[in-house]
Amino acid sequence: MKPVLVAGATGNVGSQVVGQLRARDVPVRPLSRNPPPGGVRGDLAEPETIAPALDGVDTVFLMLSGAAEALLPTVSLLGERVKRVVFLSSGAVDDSLTEQDNAIGAWHRTVEEAIEAAGLEWTFLRPHGFAANTLGWAPSIRADGVVRGAYGEASLPLIHEKDIAAVAVEALTGDGHAGAKYKLTGTRPMTQAEQVRIIGEAAGRPARWEEIPVEEARAVLLTQMPDFIVDTMLAGFRGLVTNPGEVTSTVQDVTGRPGLDFEAWAADHAAAFR
Repeated sequence: MKPVLVAGATGNVGSQVVGQLRARDVPVRPLSRNPPPGGVRGDLAEPETIAPALDGVDTVFLMLSGAAEALLPTVSLLGERVKRVVFLSSGAVDDSLTEQDNAIGAWHRTVEEAIEAAGLEWTFLRPHGFAANTLGWAPSIRADGVVRGAYGEASLPLIHEKDIAAVAVEALTGDGHAGAKYKLTGTRPMTQAEQVRIIGEAAGRPARWEEIPVEEARAVLLTQMPDFIVDTMLAGFRGLVTNPGEVTSTVQDVTGRPGLDFEAWAADHAAAFR
């Protein structure tokens, strides 16, 4: 059996893909700028560092790291060397649009189009809200049990990275996934304020949401990420106040088991918030 190359092998999703493939006794070649033991070093923006890792590989788990344009030469290389790619894309991609009106969606759709053009057998994973994004609240919860932000009533179904990886593993190792665009969500929508409360309960310390003005929240977020991501996020949260995020059954449909709820994610990561 040929190994599966897993890019971003030390990340939240990539590390789960590596672990779940190994649990099935599938050979894995973890790829990262700072690889884990047994992994290989490579930078997706530098195809010359990826090429050696592709020897003997015909299946790749790919993710976006940095600017979309920087990944395109590597996608071209994959088109020459491998058969199947499972790409961790974004739920922000809207197939009804010829030009994406969401910056995050446009970013990921650029890579999707390159993968399609490369003649690869592909599967696109399009998760919406990542439960792991709430790890950004850990310093505040540890400090005083208060998370300050805008749109605390924004409601969305956050997905556990284990579920994203489980769908990825099925697509990497099984048949019938070519050309699929899997929309991935958690099990039910909940507000940001509810998420904070659930995390506090799991961590064994009370935690609450404190609403602050949007411009104040934006200023804080700009210290952590680019403005186009911040503005896209805030616009999305604003819409989710009145229109909660849709729930899909894709995790169960693909894996044959129910998706994990946010309480399970909070329990798995409780130590980060203590």
